[in-house]
Amino acid sequence: MRDIGLIEDGCVAITDQHIVAAGSTDDVMASVVVHDHCRVIDASGRVVTPGLIDPHTHPIYAGNRAGEFEMRIEGKSYEEIAAAGGGIRASVRMTRDAGLDELSSAARRRLDRMLAHGTTTVEAKSGYGLSAESELRQLQAIKQLNSEHPIDLVPTFLGAHEIPDEYQGRREEYIELVCNEMIPAVAKDRLAVFSDVFCDRGVYTNDESAYIQSAAAGHGLALKFHADELATTGGAELAAEMNAVSADHLIRISDDGLKALQQSRTMAVLLPGTSFSLGAHKFAPGRRMIDEGVAVALATDCNAGSCNTESLQMAAALAAQYFRFTAAECWTAMTANAAWALLKAHRIGSLAPGFQADLVIWDMEDYRELPYHFGVNLVDTLVKNGRVVNGKDKVSP
Repeated sequence: MRDIGLIEDGCVAITDQHIVAAGSTDDVMASVVVHDHCRVIDASGRVVTPGLIDPHTHPIYAGNRAGEFEMRIEGKSYEEIAAAGGGIRASVRMTRDAGLDELSSAARRRLDRMLAHGTTTVEAKSGYGLSAESELRQLQAIKQLNSEHPIDLVPTFLGAHEIPDEYQGRREEYIELVCNEMIPAVAKDRLAVFSDVFCDRGVYTNDESAYIQSAAAGHGLALKFHADELATTGGAELAAEMNAVSADHLIRISDDGLKALQQSRTMAVLLPGTSFSLGAHKFAPGRRMIDEGVAVALATDCNAGSCNTESLQMAAALAAQYFRFTAAECWTAMTANAAWALLKAHRIGSLAPGFQADLVIWDMEDYRELPYHFGVNLVDTLVKNGRVVNGKDKVSP
C-alpha cells in the first residue's frame, strides 16, 4: 500500500471519458497527438491523483440527529441513545415521512459536498426505511441521483440495518420480510449491487446475518457486512466465510477475524470518523491489519447519526493519527483499494490507460500533505469523466 507509483513531472492524456496515456510528460507527449482544440490544464506545482472513492456511506435520509450528538458529548453512549428510541430508528421515522423528491434533494447536497472534497465515486446504502416501501424509495432516490449527479453511486440494500419499532418482539417476522419481500423486489428491479447487514451485538446475530445474506446471494447481490463494531461477535469471520466483498468497521475484530480476512479476498473497510464522532477511545487496528497482510480501504461512513461528514480528506487525517497510516497508505486506501471494495478496480482508482477519467488536482506540492494539512479542503480542480466539474484551472491556449 506504500507503492503509489509516484511520477515526477507527470502527465495524463484524456479522450472523451477515458485516460489514454499516463506517465512522464515527455513520454506522454511523445505518444499522443495534441490537436489545436485540445484543452490543456497546467498543474505545475500540484499533485494529481485518481478521484477519491468512498466505499461506505449512508447518504439517503431525512432530518438530522444533532441533538443526539449533544447527548453523546454529555455522556450518553450510542447504545443508550438507541435504547431510548434514538439512533437508527429515529432516522427511520423521519425518512419514512419523506417523499422521493425530499430524499433526493437532501442527498444531493451531501453529494455536492463530497464532490467538492475530491470524491468521484460513492457507495450509497439504504437502511433508513426498514419497510419494503421506504427501502425501495431510498434505492429509487439513489437511482435518480445516479442519473443526475456527476458522482457515480454504487447502490447497496441495507434493509437489515436495525429491527424497526413495529417489529420489536417479532424480529423473525421482519427478517422473513427482508428475505422474502424486500430482497426479491430489489433484485427484480436491479436497484442494488450489494446487500449489507448490521451483524453485531444488539442488532443482527451471526446466524440471522448468514440467513439474510444467503437470501441476498441467491438473488445475485454481492455481499457486505457491518461487522465487529460494537462487540467482538465473529462478524469478520462470517464475512470472509461467505466471500463478502468487504467487512466494514471492525473496531473490535478478533485475532481469528484478522486471520480470516488475511486469508480471504474480503476487503477491510475502515471508518475512523465513526470512532472520532462517537468520542470513542477505541479504533480499528488498522496498522496491524496492513502489517499482517489484510487489504484495507478507507471510507467516511457519512450518515445521519454516528459520523456526519462527507470528507474523505478528514478520514485520511484520522487514519494517519489513529491507525498510524502513512500518507501513501491513505491514498491507496481511498483509491485503488476502495475501488476493489466496490468491484470496480478495473475501471476506477488508478491513473492508467483505459481507466475512467476521474482525477483531482490538489493544492499541494507533496502528496504527504494530505493527512498533514487537515481541516481544510485541498482540492484545486476536479475532473469527472473527462470533464472539469469544479475548480479554477489554468487553461493554456
